Amino acid sequence: MDIKDKLELLKRERRTRTKSRGPSIEDTWQRIEGQGGRSTRDKLQELINLTGSKPKKHTSSRTPGFEPAVSFRGEPIQLFENVYGLNTKYGKTPLALGLQIHGDVLSFLGRSGDFENLDLSSALFLDLETTGLAGGTGTVPFLVGMGFYADDRFNVVQYFLSDLAAEEQMVSDLDRFFAERNFRSVVTYNGKAFDMPLLETRFVLNRRPLRLTSLPHLDFLFAARSLWKHKYESCRLFHLAREIVQADRSEDIPGAEIPPRYFEYLRSGNFSLMEPVIYHNQEDILSLLGLVISGAMLLSKKGEEFFDEALDALDLFGLGKIYENAGEVEKSVQFFERALQGELSEAVALKAKRRLSVHFKKNQLWDKAIPMWREMTSLNQLYSYRELAIYYEHKEKNYPEAKQAAEEGLALALDLASNLSEDFSRRLERLNSKLERRGKKG
Repeated sequence: MDIKDKLELLKRERRTRTKSRGPSIEDTWQRIEGQGGRSTRDKLQELINLTGSKPKKHTSSRTPGFEPAVSFRGEPIQLFENVYGLNTKYGKTPLALGLQIHGDVLSFLGRSGDFENLDLSSALFLDLETTGLAGGTGTVPFLVGMGFYADDRFNVVQYFLSDLAAEEQMVSDLDRFFAERNFRSVVTYNGKAFDMPLLETRFVLNRRPLRLTSLPHLDFLFAARSLWKHKYESCRLFHLAREIVQADRSEDIPGAEIPPRYFEYLRSGNFSLMEPVIYHNQEDILSLLGLVISGAMLLSKKGEEFFDEALDALDLFGLGKIYENAGEVEKSVQFFERALQGELSEAVALKAKRRLSVHFKKNQLWDKAIPMWREMTSLNQLYSYRELAIYYEHKEKNYPEAKQAAEEGLALALDLASNLSEDFSRRLERLNSKLERRGKKG
């Protein structure tokens, strides 16, 4: 049975169990976690006691897709290693391309000059699977997945906490691993909000500093949103991996199911419950690498060659956002203008026009700003009416034109119940006063 068939079987089994069982492990854990004055380890042990017997010795069948090169079965901490030659492709992406990404590109993607003298040859790709999705001191990472380049290959190493009592030992092993590898940067997907704070908390609770904390951190979720949020229905890692990297993966296991599956494993010792989680974690690391490479290729002159086609208007808009976020305004303007020459939805086109109009106004390029504002008024954009009223009142002293823009803006603001109606009302009062004084002088 291959990995896809096995995962489908697990999904069917999960649906059957959900229909037939009583109070779920998730519900039991929520009740226990609400009890104060006890350690996380004690709470988790109570969960195991309430839902069944103590963990049993277990064996595991070999599962295609993440077979460990090293595995210490039955040990409180299990180590899984997989290696990929540089000529390996993940989806359509050769893994060797990761070593061609230079620091200037990483700086744009990470919005930080800290990457200027770095590349991915010394980076750590990090992804955690945990006992909860909310984070906090009560959440324990039971699977720490790491990817990195070494010895002319890409390595995926996973530390699995088979016994909660061994967390201190795993923290010690990870600390030694980080020291030996001497990584110079970290790459995650939503790691700034979740993975890194959680890992740092576990290190602190076990009386060790986390060496990774001081390293430059590329949380690629932010770059991914800039590049692709407007193009794809979801920026979830597995979804973008399928759409962009063309990886042959499905949502093998929902994230919300991972914590209760681990608790069930602790209760039963059935390692087959963990196989899809370990597979999922490895796929996330490879997907992250593939996405970083894809994002870097968009910024490269070889981008069209990599994607086997000319960049479309949505790609150009995404690049404009990346350069805008990095402070490269002139480049961002070029990409937004190129994007508007292609096919964009009305919503995305408006975003590009607004960004351009801000640039034109800042640089007093009125011959470009005014036509763009007028074009956006036809699409009921309050922002444009306000900008026209400001321009005609303060730059041209053309009060009748400013009044017309303000009146039209007020009518639209009232129709939309926008708080800009107060702004337009005050503006009209001032303009009427100016027109009255001008009339008396005349």
